[in-house]
Amino acid sequence: MAGAATVAMLAGCGDLAAQSTIGGAESSKPDSASIADAREKLADLAVKGRAPKTGYDRDKFGPAWSDVDHNGCDTRNDILKRDLEDETFKAGTHDCIVLTGTLHDPYGGKTIHFERGQDTSTKVQIDHLVPLSDAWQKGAQKWSADKRKEFANDPLNLLAVDGPLNGQKSDADAATWLPPRKAYRCAYIARQIDVKAKYEVWVTSAEKDAMESILDGC
Repeated sequence: MAGAATVAMLAGCGDLAAQSTIGGAESSKPDSASIADAREKLADLAVKGRAPKTGYDRDKFGPAWSDVDHNGCDTRNDILKRDLEDETFKAGTHDCIVLTGTLHDPYGGKTIHFERGQDTSTKVQIDHLVPLSDAWQKGAQKWSADKRKEFANDPLNLLAVDGPLNGQKSDADAATWLPPRKAYRCAYIARQIDVKAKYEVWVTSAEKDAMESILDGC
């Protein structure tokens, strides 16, 4: 469905993340059951030190923005279509190439008008909530190529956000970077936990402490 749609809360940590408008700046307070579920998943994650970044390359996670779901659209455009509002599309692409739209940035709270172009597309970027190099240093270097490609293109781990803030985040984990908009931090951490639980990506002790601190305030 085009535009950011508020997802009804069901019963998992991923659903805790989904309580906020996906890709939107609006968010609701997670309930106590969802917080408890997030804590349980976090408690089950392995805690280890960060492995060396040796051997990391973006290409190890497959071609950027592959059409993994075979719907004819690449992953970047799928996420733009999911997270933007009032999109327009390039003619003749079966609504696969987003030309313009509006993003209510979840990380900073700004409203950003997206326009496809060499000098404008980077205003909105697709963030890997759990960065690829972070995953590489916490288990992904031992994965198969297919699993890494799935991880890099999984909508659960992808979010359209303010480009400069995405650059600021870079490959940081929760111990060293959090969205400046505090109202989104509960959903952000819950979704990171859900991604790490799904793919069995471990956390460092400092990262776990930071996640627990955010959940304590939710």
